[in-house]
Amino acid sequence: MERKRIAIVGVGLIGGSLALQLNEKGMAAGIVGVEANPEHAKKAVELGLVDEVLSLEQAIDQSDVIILCIPVDKMTSLLPKVLDRITHQIVLDAGSTKEQLIDAVKNHPNRGRYVATHPMWGTEYSGPGAAIKQAFENKAVVLCNSADSDEDAVKWVKSAYHKIGMHLLEMDAHAHDLHAAYVSHISHITSFALANTVLEKEREDQAIFELASGGFESTVRLAKSNPSMWVPIFMQNRENVLDVLNEHISQLRKFKACLEKENYEYLEELIQNANRISRIIK
Repeated sequence: MERKRIAIVGVGLIGGSLALQLNEKGMAAGIVGVEANPEHAKKAVELGLVDEVLSLEQAIDQSDVIILCIPVDKMTSLLPKVLDRITHQIVLDAGSTKEQLIDAVKNHPNRGRYVATHPMWGTEYSGPGAAIKQAFENKAVVLCNSADSDEDAVKWVKSAYHKIGMHLLEMDAHAHDLHAAYVSHISHITSFALANTVLEKEREDQAIFELASGGFESTVRLAKSNPSMWVPIFMQNRENVLDVLNEHISQLRKFKACLEKENYEYLEELIQNANRISRIIK
């Protein structure tokens, strides 16, 4: 496949990791960054994630592919402006919500040059220093509403994701946002809530942190995630997240009732039912 000049808008965890992978796999003839944070811009160049940092206009004009890796609220307003300026370029994004973003450009004359994607990978860290080599190996990437994108654009995007080790899923934007609420967004809310619970308890019992085990650390690690990324995700996927959150609260109430009523048989049944997740997550 022909190597392309790539611009990454937002050279943080996702954008920086994509830059590393695309370079390593020989997909890029050069990578430039667009970065609003001056410290992140300097760090991205120092780490070799991008060759240089340019203005958005310069990056678009000098690139064949533009990848948007910024918070989803900013992406919704920026994507139409990017499509306004392009000619032949392919535009894709790595956002965690899709329906509002796709709706924002559904009638744009350059809509076909845009491919909506969500690589299903991330950590609790942010910024260019969080970028990881081989981050996307054996992970899933979702392409949404790809029938509305030009065939050549979809072909390149699929090939690029295959090249960096991802397997492809296709679905419409509404289904994606619903599923993402279940498998990703609720996990973060649960982690934030658990962290706040323990921080509240810590006022009374400092020892709780000394007793924290691996199980606690793995459950609450997502609570370190960047609020500037996650608040917009919850805003854009509000209805789906509320639906999942209501079910989650209902499940918590069942556990609470078992303990209040000393119904340990039903408690065991709830845990055994939860064990079925092992069929999905090994």
